[in-house]
Amino acid sequence: MSDPEVPGAVNFRDVGGLPARAGTVRRGMLFRSGNLARLKPAGTRALAALGIRSIIDLRDDDEVAHAPSRLDGVEVHVTRLPLFLGSVESFFSNDVSLADLYRSLVDESAATIVEAVRGIAEGTPVLVHCTVGKDRTGVTIALTLAAAGVEERAIVADYARTETLLPAERNRKVVARLRALHPDAVHLEELATRSPAPVMEGMLAHIAAEHGSVAGYLRDSGLEPEVIDALRGRLIAE
Repeated sequence: MSDPEVPGAVNFRDVGGLPARAGTVRRGMLFRSGNLARLKPAGTRALAALGIRSIIDLRDDDEVAHAPSRLDGVEVHVTRLPLFLGSVESFFSNDVSLADLYRSLVDESAATIVEAVRGIAEGTPVLVHCTVGKDRTGVTIALTLAAAGVEERAIVADYARTETLLPAERNRKVVARLRALHPDAVHLEELATRSPAPVMEGMLAHIAAEHGSVAGYLRDSGLEPEVIDALRGRLIAE
């Protein structure tokens, strides 16, 4: 099945259909995307038609102020859960690798990730988004799917798809702007445009080494076992 058409949204897709140990992910339950600041009227109509009732916005205050979501006519509850520690700009200034960024997210922002997963478990059909839908959204969706029992290879493949869905012209402009600010940055293009499978595989391996599994990580970070059970029940069709 093709990705839903939501005019004005970037990197929008339904993660339904991915294989899990006990079945497949239900369609129409969990969506992911970049920001909703450029939705056209046809986009808001398409979003409403998908039946989404909850949106989890992982952006910080500055990002939201700069690019507010266009949701006129969509009856939806929006929960703000800023996920990054520090500004997005700081990651380019510090020239961190994507692998280090993800490790920092799961190690230092576990409480926020738990709240996002809880919101998904309690609020489906739900859309999770950040600015591009690559890193914060990618990590949150990956951990949600892993906790629900989705096969790791499918989680990694869904994450890796993102860089194929980012418009080339967008990438060119973003990289040029950032390169002017950080001419010597080694990881700039990876941070701005890439979603390499080995990075997600490494993040999941790090969690497994520290907590045994993603479900173990979420439990260790405060998510109740019954919420994980509810998540699996909502997302997985046997």
